[in-house]
Amino acid sequence: MRPWWSLSTDELCATMRTDCACGLSTAEARERLASSGRNELAVEKRKSALGLLASQFTGFIVWVLVGAAVVSGLLREWVDALAIIGIVILNGILGFIQEYRAEKAMSALKKLAAPSSKVIREGKPAVIPSTELVPGDLLELESGDMVPADARLIYVTCNFSTREASLTGESTPVAKTALPVSQETLPLADRANMVFMGTSAAAGKARAIVVETGPRTELGRVAGLIASMEDESTPLQKRLAAFGHWIVYFCFFLVFLVFGLELLRGGNPLDMFLTAVSLAVAAIPEGLPAVVTIALALGVQRMVKRNALIRKLPSVETLGCTTVICSDKTGTLTRNEMTVQRIFAGNTIVAVSGLGYDPAGEFFTAEGRRLGIADLPEARKAILCGVLCNGAALTNENGRYAVIGDPTEGALLTLGGKAGLCKQALEAEYPFVAEIPFDSERRMMTMMRRHGQSTVAWVKGAPEAMLAACTRIEQGGRVVPLTDGEKSRILEVNAGFAGEALRVLAVGWRDLEPSPAAGESAAVETDLVFAGLLAMIDPPREEAGRAVQACASAGIRTVMITGDHKHTALAIARRLGIAATDSQGLSGDDLDGLSDPELDRYTQRISVYARVSPEHKLRIVRSLRSQGQVVAMTGDGVNDAPAVKEADIGVAMGITGTDVTKEVADMIITDDNFASIVAAVEEGRGIYDNIRKFIHYLLSCNIGEILVMFVAALFGWPVPLLPVQILWVNLVTDGLPALALGMEPIDPDIMKQKPRPGNEPVATRSAVLQMLAQGAFIALCGLGAFGFVLYIEQGSIDRARTAAFIVLACSQLFHAFNCRSRDKSLFRMGVFSNRTLILANGISFLLQLGVVYLPFLQHIFRTTPLTLSDWAMIIMVSSFPLWAVEMVKLARRRTAIKQSGIAPTP
Repeated sequence: MRPWWSLSTDELCATMRTDCACGLSTAEARERLASSGRNELAVEKRKSALGLLASQFTGFIVWVLVGAAVVSGLLREWVDALAIIGIVILNGILGFIQEYRAEKAMSALKKLAAPSSKVIREGKPAVIPSTELVPGDLLELESGDMVPADARLIYVTCNFSTREASLTGESTPVAKTALPVSQETLPLADRANMVFMGTSAAAGKARAIVVETGPRTELGRVAGLIASMEDESTPLQKRLAAFGHWIVYFCFFLVFLVFGLELLRGGNPLDMFLTAVSLAVAAIPEGLPAVVTIALALGVQRMVKRNALIRKLPSVETLGCTTVICSDKTGTLTRNEMTVQRIFAGNTIVAVSGLGYDPAGEFFTAEGRRLGIADLPEARKAILCGVLCNGAALTNENGRYAVIGDPTEGALLTLGGKAGLCKQALEAEYPFVAEIPFDSERRMMTMMRRHGQSTVAWVKGAPEAMLAACTRIEQGGRVVPLTDGEKSRILEVNAGFAGEALRVLAVGWRDLEPSPAAGESAAVETDLVFAGLLAMIDPPREEAGRAVQACASAGIRTVMITGDHKHTALAIARRLGIAATDSQGLSGDDLDGLSDPELDRYTQRISVYARVSPEHKLRIVRSLRSQGQVVAMTGDGVNDAPAVKEADIGVAMGITGTDVTKEVADMIITDDNFASIVAAVEEGRGIYDNIRKFIHYLLSCNIGEILVMFVAALFGWPVPLLPVQILWVNLVTDGLPALALGMEPIDPDIMKQKPRPGNEPVATRSAVLQMLAQGAFIALCGLGAFGFVLYIEQGSIDRARTAAFIVLACSQLFHAFNCRSRDKSLFRMGVFSNRTLILANGISFLLQLGVVYLPFLQHIFRTTPLTLSDWAMIIMVSSFPLWAVEMVKLARRRTAIKQSGIAPTP
């Protein structure tokens, strides 16, 4: 079957079995409703609050902790069991609070549907619930109405237009026609005789025949795309799950190894089991899930200050490994404020400064010489035409200018302000008489205004249409005939402006004597005086250009995906540094002709995609991801929602974004600015860098605890640490410094580094070797203190355990400073440059003092008070990991300097 837009009205009515004047009968509409179903989108069943809370406890490492708590309970180690369960519950509550706003995409889509519709049934107007619309219904639309279904227009007034930004990405109202369009393959944005569910009528009136309802509409197809996708785990979630498996296997290995060693020695089985459990407790970083969650939540709070609102906690980390950012153009990379930048009048090209709707700017010659508007009489007349043939209004609230009406007309009013021509003031001198609205056939608009005793028609429109209507031109204050040579020159300038992706309007005027009746366009729009060309563009954001450069330095590709025309998109992309040549652009039609393997080859180098549909965007994102890219996708309209949900990081616009896109997104940019996305990537990299620091810290500390227990078991020593003491160190002593490491200031050079691989493990091989070495330093301190008190001083087992317990905790506090940087010396960074870490270490140390000196804690942790000489030994021994790592860093830096041949900095 031929597409709806290519059928004539008679063919359409015959196909739909309806009457273009009377519509359907009530009986026929009832039958069709029964067969086609209600005009509504299916709503996906959402998780309840209880289900969402339960989902927080499904992680593998969480179940490992639950298992550890159960074992502790069976052994009647109730403090251990309660502490572990408390950590699990805290972690779950934090995750639940952050993600409470569950997926509402389908509900948000449903809100876009109109509650009621105006139809013609049996020749009579009727208002029915939109859910009862059926294919073949005769629909009536007027300005402000939501379009309730996909429909083919059969009648429109000359100025009928719709707002389709939410579905197509087209930022300005789209003029519509009732005429059939011959092409059978057309992008959604170019179907000029169709209206779509979820869009709205911007101006004029129309009649249309409903052709698709419910899930078969374009909006329904988008809903289907969203519903068909499953949520994927972020890289951090995947790596933590893999890490949890590794820990369990390692624990089992240690338990069986120690149990086997003790069994060979002929030890008591119960004691052997308790020792093995102590090792398992030492191996499991109980505080890790909570510390990760809290660190992510703190990072989220910092990102809010940089205009990035995170909806899903783990997605913060994914930002750090982003390799491609797919961005919309309008409002994100550009200002979404049309601005006149060139004027051609009196055979002179004039440049105009200033951006946006702020009427502050100046005029310059092509050579850059500043001119006053009085020096440019022909340009002033052209600007006057644009201001007086204008239905928009420019507002100013607290210094912020905005346009009420068409953005193009707003640009002309702003230009008038720069020339001292205020529409409000001019209307007293040029009172309104009548208007001939723009339509897509004439491609012109006229406003007639009284001036003195005469009436003047002020006209603007497409340059080709205007030149056909112009016979004269104003030069040097005189009106003279317009020659073919001058027409050629105007068309040449127009082509040059178009080559810069400027949208060009021609303006003109004529005196009317006598005044024709309003609406007689053929009589008014002829024998016009050509005044000039006004060329405008939605200019790129200045900060967007810098952000694109920052992305390039960080190894991140920027890709523009827009519903705008390819020529315009490429021009903006070249200005921003996204594309260098036209060969880096593809249109939606180009994409339709590519198979998936062919598209994969193109996506490796193409940077601009224009005039694309929701399916195109989805294919592009999937193609990039199939190549191992970590993709961030921005969007604001319903058409963006499937690709936003599919991407590794979905980014919605906070100002212009629809509810649909916001609900499927992982992150919302509150100022709709591309630079804020890049700032979020920087924060994401910093947050992950800090996560890696405290994971390194926690694991190296746990390795130290494991080695203490393992070596003691190997040599047949008594157990140096009780399970409750290990748990205290893991949760309290380690936890606070780990959180402080999560708040380490972001490395200023972090955006000069390449993105880390998405499959990079939490702990790389080199990092594991470092952790093993640093854990050995910590274990040496703990074993040394334990052996010294027990075998040299001949102290009691409780006193030896207390010394080992305190030395282990304090050496880990010193070690926290090592983990601030892998290569930089603490003293070069500044001991006090992370004051949060100083505070955390201070609190942890005071808590350790409480465990040693408060009677009720002494009973729980089986500690004994220590003397001043004991503390002198503890501080000296505990600081050993700090000095050892500083020496290693110094040696590594010197080796790097020798290899690079660069003289060391004095």
